[in-house]
Amino acid sequence: MLDTAPSDNAPARPLLETEVLIVGAGPAGSAAARMLAAAGRGVTVVDKAVFPRDKCCGDGLTTLALRELELLHFAPSSVPSWTHVQHAWLRSPSGREVCLPLTGEGQFAAITPRIELDNALLEHARAAGATVLDGHGFIGVVEQTTQHIVVDIEHVGLVRARYVIAADGMWSPVRKALGVGEAGYLGEWHGFRQYANNVTGTAKDRLHVWFDADILPGYTWSFPLPDGRVNIGFGVLRGGTIKVQQMNTLWPDLLSRPHIREALGADAVLEGRHTAWPIPARIDQTVLTHDRVLFVGDAAAATDALTGEGIGQALLTGRLAAEAILSPDTLTPAMVRSRYEHDVRHHLFADHKMSMMLSRVLAKRWGARGAVRVVGLSAWTRRNFARWMFEDEPRAVLLTPSRWHRRLLRRPGAFAD
Repeated sequence: MLDTAPSDNAPARPLLETEVLIVGAGPAGSAAARMLAAAGRGVTVVDKAVFPRDKCCGDGLTTLALRELELLHFAPSSVPSWTHVQHAWLRSPSGREVCLPLTGEGQFAAITPRIELDNALLEHARAAGATVLDGHGFIGVVEQTTQHIVVDIEHVGLVRARYVIAADGMWSPVRKALGVGEAGYLGEWHGFRQYANNVTGTAKDRLHVWFDADILPGYTWSFPLPDGRVNIGFGVLRGGTIKVQQMNTLWPDLLSRPHIREALGADAVLEGRHTAWPIPARIDQTVLTHDRVLFVGDAAAATDALTGEGIGQALLTGRLAAEAILSPDTLTPAMVRSRYEHDVRHHLFADHKMSMMLSRVLAKRWGARGAVRVVGLSAWTRRNFARWMFEDEPRAVLLTPSRWHRRLLRRPGAFAD
C-alpha cells in the first residue's frame, strides 16, 4: 500500500496498485481473474457482497458453460450440489412431450446453485493468485490517464490499475460512472424462481422445460438438485403477453397446473421466498469497452436472447477480456479494446441474431408446437437438437464457416477426462 500526496491539507488516502482491477465476482469476473492470475498478472477482484452469496438464477449450466469451466481447469467436485443431467424433457403447448438425450462421453448439462458455484469460482481465482476483496463496493472512477485508471473502492481507498474489467451486472455502476449507461433500461427478459424440496415426481430426476401457450415465448422450468430438491421457475419476455407486474400472481397458477403438479409430486414443499430478476440480452447494441475498461457478462448484456441463460456467456466474455489483455499483440488500450470487441462479435453476435429470430417463432403457439414436433421426429433430431439447445456448438455455427471444425456436432462433452 502506498499513500497518495495530500492536496489542500486533505489527509492522504491509501492507494492500492494492481495491474487489473475486476469489479464484480460473479462467473464473468472470476473467470477473468483466474485466467489473468494463472498467467502471472496482478489481479484484484472487488465485490460489494460477502461470499458465499446467493444469486437469483435458474442454476442451469449449458455445454457452453461447462466447456468454459473446463478451460479454467475448474473441478465440478468443488461444488457440493453439482448435478450432472443426461436428459431434458420438453413439453409443447399441446401437451406433447419429447425426451432429449444429453448422453455420451463427458457432460453436456449440469445444475448447481449459484451460491455454491460462484463461491467455488471465486476461490478458484484466489487459488491462482488473485487478490479477493469481497464486501467492498465500487464507489466511482477518480482519474483516467494515458497510463492508468484510478478507482475508489469502499473501505479500501483508491485503486490504480492498467485495466478495469467491469463484471458488475446489468445496471453496472462502472458503466454509469463512465457516462455510458442506458437510462431506464429494464432488460429483455425477466426471470422468476423458487426452490422446492420433498419432490417425489419426475422432476426429482428430470430436467423439465414446459412451453405453456399463455407465457410464450417464455417457458417454465424445473431443474433437479440432490436430495429431492429442485430449482423451479419461469421466464418471460419483457413486453410479451405476460407483464412483469403479473409474475407474482401467475406463480400460484403455474404451480397448480396438472403437468407441473404431477412432476413435483403431491408432497413437494416450496422453500423460503421466490425471487425475480431482469435479464439483459442485447450484446449487439451495448457499449463493450471504454478507454481502459472492458464490460463482461451481464454488464455487456451478453445473455442468450432465446433462453435467457447467461452463465456460459458470462464465462466466455470474462475469458475473452482476459485474453485481450494478455495477448502480446495488444500493446495499447486501443488494441486491447479492438481485440476484445472483435472476439465478442466473432463468438456472440451471429448467435444473438439467430436466437432473436427463433424467439419470434417460439412466441407463437404454432411455432412452439411445430418446433417440439420436429425435434421429436427421430433419434438424430432429438440428439442434435439437444446439443444445439444446450450450446454444444454456437447457435449460428452453420451460418458462420469461420467457426467450423473437424468434429462439428460430434465432440464429447466437457470434463470427458
